[in-house]
Amino acid sequence: MSAPAHSPEIPIGIDQIRDAADRLEGLAHRTPVLTCSALDRRVGASVFLKCENFQRIGAFKFRGAMNAILQLSDDERRSGVVTHSSGNHAQALALAAKLAGVPACVVMPHSAPAIKRQATEGHGARVVSCEPTVESREATVARLIDEHGYALVHPYDDWRVIAGAGTAALELIEESGPLDVVTAPIGGGGLMAGTCLATAGASPETRLIGAEPSRADDARRSLELGRIQPSDNPRTVADGLRTSLGTRPFAVLSRHLERIVAVEEPEILEAMRFIWERLNIIIEPSCAVPVAALLSGRVPGIAGTRIGVILTGGNVDLDPMFQHLAGRWLGHAL
Repeated sequence: MSAPAHSPEIPIGIDQIRDAADRLEGLAHRTPVLTCSALDRRVGASVFLKCENFQRIGAFKFRGAMNAILQLSDDERRSGVVTHSSGNHAQALALAAKLAGVPACVVMPHSAPAIKRQATEGHGARVVSCEPTVESREATVARLIDEHGYALVHPYDDWRVIAGAGTAALELIEESGPLDVVTAPIGGGGLMAGTCLATAGASPETRLIGAEPSRADDARRSLELGRIQPSDNPRTVADGLRTSLGTRPFAVLSRHLERIVAVEEPEILEAMRFIWERLNIIIEPSCAVPVAALLSGRVPGIAGTRIGVILTGGNVDLDPMFQHLAGRWLGHAL
């Protein structure tokens, strides 16, 4: 795919991602790359799983947040940072800011799970509630910037965040060796953009394939039409992939992605269960989407190839599961 004429320039590449890797050394975990013979048999290929569910705060988001925090000016460090997020980026920015001694404020919709708000506050961030719409999030952030002079660290539409996210793919390639395909899920597009830039620089012959829920396929439609399509808060179990593409990720994906594969909700849950059962690790639904694309046979031309997958995170709300178990075996809810 070629970038649309109105796309912004792409000022980062493999050099900036390697710089980010240097900054993150000793701060971000170098997460393991796991394999599974049962998965290889099902897919008909050799699959290498980059396990960002073992990253700090349980998701790849720490990489981008920390890389952004480390590049703040002295004035920005004093004023503090702000973002909007109801999930992993909120916790990631809160922890990164805490480690750097920078004040942090996170705008979260009032509908966000209480456990995520508590985790974000637990890292020392101030949490400000808003309505569960993109417009309310952005308006609240803009107001806080005007009032307090905060520096914005966007969850995905920020070159520093994209470069940090790209370090996961860089490590994957370094540890697994040459790969024929690299795939990752797409929400706002920051991870996939960083993955594209890292892979294009470190392994230019590797095919790049994104994965989305079919109920939240705005990235696929955006690339087909050449302009960003709204997400409209789709109903999918992959809650981390409900947001629309950012302009910066859109520019990168338009230039580097071979295709985006869409998968169905039952396929996402089946992939999530497969990884839980066969690898004995916890992944979240958004993380299972590229695995579902492989298990469902929706990715063409992969027989006998070497495939890298970014497992993005493992932050699952376990309350419903344990409430069900308590009701079944104890006769009452916990």
